[in-house]
Amino acid sequence: MTSIDVADLTKEYGPVRAVDGLTFAVRPGRVTGFLGPNGAGKSTTLRLILGLDRPTSGTATVGGLPYRALDEPARRVGALLDPGAAPGSRTGRDHLRVLAAAGRIPARRVAEVLELTGIAGAADRRIRSFSLGMRQRLGIAAALLGDPEALLLDEPSNGLDPEGIIWLRGLLRELAGEGRTVLVSSHLMGETAEFADHLVVLGGGGLLADAGTGALIEAWTTPRVRLRTTEAEGERLRALLTEHGYAPVLAAEGRWTVRGARVTDIGPLMARAGLPVLELTGEQGTLEEAYLALTAGAPEFAAAHPREV
Repeated sequence: MTSIDVADLTKEYGPVRAVDGLTFAVRPGRVTGFLGPNGAGKSTTLRLILGLDRPTSGTATVGGLPYRALDEPARRVGALLDPGAAPGSRTGRDHLRVLAAAGRIPARRVAEVLELTGIAGAADRRIRSFSLGMRQRLGIAAALLGDPEALLLDEPSNGLDPEGIIWLRGLLRELAGEGRTVLVSSHLMGETAEFADHLVVLGGGGLLADAGTGALIEAWTTPRVRLRTTEAEGERLRALLTEHGYAPVLAAEGRWTVRGARVTDIGPLMARAGLPVLELTGEQGTLEEAYLALTAGAPEFAAAHPREV
C-alpha cells in the first residue's frame, strides 16, 4: 500500500523558513486532514511532496520514493492544488483528454471521472464559463484521472454548494475505504471533523499535532454538561454543584451549563440530592475549539479582534 512519508523536511526561502523539520506520515485506508493557520507551511509542504519545489533538507516520499522518481506518477498520485489553473479556452473534456494523454492514462477514464464528479453534462463547455464549484469538480476529476493510490487535495470543498460538500464527503470516505491514501487540506473545521479520521496540524512551519480526530478533540477541549431542573429547585442545584467544585452558568430557559463535567459526574449528584432532572446532556468540544486552542500562539497572519463599541 502507498503511504506518504515526510521526514525532517525543511524548506527555506532566503531568510524565511517556511517548513521547519517536519515529520509525519499519511497512511492508506483513512482520510487525513491537513490543518494550520495561514502561513503555517501547508501549501509549501504539498508542493514539496509533489516535487514542485526542492527541500532545503529532509525528504518527502510517496510509496518510499520521491515524486520525481515515480514511474508514471499520474497513476500513483492525484493532486488538486489550484482549480483555477485549467485553461479557460478549453472545454472540460478536452482539458482532461490532454492530461490523460500526458500521463499515459486510458482515454476512457475521461468519461468515467466526468460522471463520477457530476459534470458530464457540462463537459463540452468552455472552462471559462464554469462556476467556481464546477471548476472545483473538474480539478477533482483531474486528480482522479489516473485512478491513483494517493490523493492530495488542497481545499477541495471551496465553491461547492451544500449538495456538493455532502458528495465530496462521501467520495473521500469511499476513496479511503478502497485503501487509498488521502490527504486533505482545509480551513473548514466542521466539515473536516465529518470526513477526517486523522489530523496533521501545522503552525509556524512545524508540527503541532499528529493524532486521531477524536483524540485531538478530547485532548484540547473541555467536556461540559447541559442540564435543567424545575425552576423552584434552581438555587439548590447551583449550591449543590458549587459545593462539589463546579461553576454552573445559567443560560436561557433555565438551562445550566457546567464546564469540566460529564453526565456520569452530575447525574449521581442530582439523584442523591433528590433533584428532579428535566434535561441532562453531555457535550464534547468541537474540532474548531480544539484547533483554536492548539494554534493559539501559531497564526502568522491574523486579524485583530474587533473592539467593543
